[in-house]
Amino acid sequence: MTSIIDKATQTITGIAGIADRYDVLLCDVWGVLHDGIAAFPEAGDALARFRAQGGTVVLLTNAPRPHGVIRVLLERMNARRDAYDAIVTSGDVTRGEIAARAGQPVYHLGPERDLPVFEGLDAPLTTLEEAAYVVCTGLFDDDNETPADYAESLQAMAARQLPMVCANPDLVVERGDQLLYCAGAIADAYEKISGHAIYAGKPHAPIYKRAIDIAASLRGSPPKRVLAIGDAMRTDIVGAADAGFDSLFVARGIHANEALDAQGNIDDGQLGDWLAAHPAAPTMAIERLVW
Repeated sequence: MTSIIDKATQTITGIAGIADRYDVLLCDVWGVLHDGIAAFPEAGDALARFRAQGGTVVLLTNAPRPHGVIRVLLERMNARRDAYDAIVTSGDVTRGEIAARAGQPVYHLGPERDLPVFEGLDAPLTTLEEAAYVVCTGLFDDDNETPADYAESLQAMAARQLPMVCANPDLVVERGDQLLYCAGAIADAYEKISGHAIYAGKPHAPIYKRAIDIAASLRGSPPKRVLAIGDAMRTDIVGAADAGFDSLFVARGIHANEALDAQGNIDDGQLGDWLAAHPAAPTMAIERLVW
């Protein structure tokens, strides 16, 4: 069942009716497949059904860690292993940026849990004062800090004109019913004081190229019918539009307060008005990812 929101976007109640239009799904993880605490069973079921009928699913996430770490986290959340073929992370792309700067001292701005992004690379960790560049994977304490807590450090970086590799371009992310700041919010603050930020993940092209290359290797040829699924307008939907892909906006994610009505449902008029304020409109919208 579908309904028209505006000239560009349709609402759907499940992907069963549109699945045969696509060969590959590029699916966001946090907010679509899980909430940071537990996997969404219906989302895993939808992706598994798509794969069962011959489709390929590449999970595409702005997580600032290598894909192997994310696979383990998904298993701990009881996400279905048959829901995807491969995982591509902004951490994977970040590792490429680090490798290109082999031997240069680097300052890691982020929590210790993100240290695997440096593993096996020639990237000597050092202080901000001694660093040649910065890799930002997030806030040191995202439970209690905000980007404002980093104003002094960002000024010091800008004074030395240090490039910042942003390993997670997301501004915020869900953890249960909380919204927490991500590395993208730090990079955004850095750019506002004329700092130079290099973005590794969505909505920027390198992560999409990596995902499509992997999908092509799995299928034996470059896919032509691609649908990107995500809950973030700034990264998932804009990134899909820039890459030339159709997109499916999951409304019950980080934008739930703006995109859904008071009962937590899609109202075509409300959602259409809200989408009109954004630079790119999704091809379709759904409350949550289900078959």
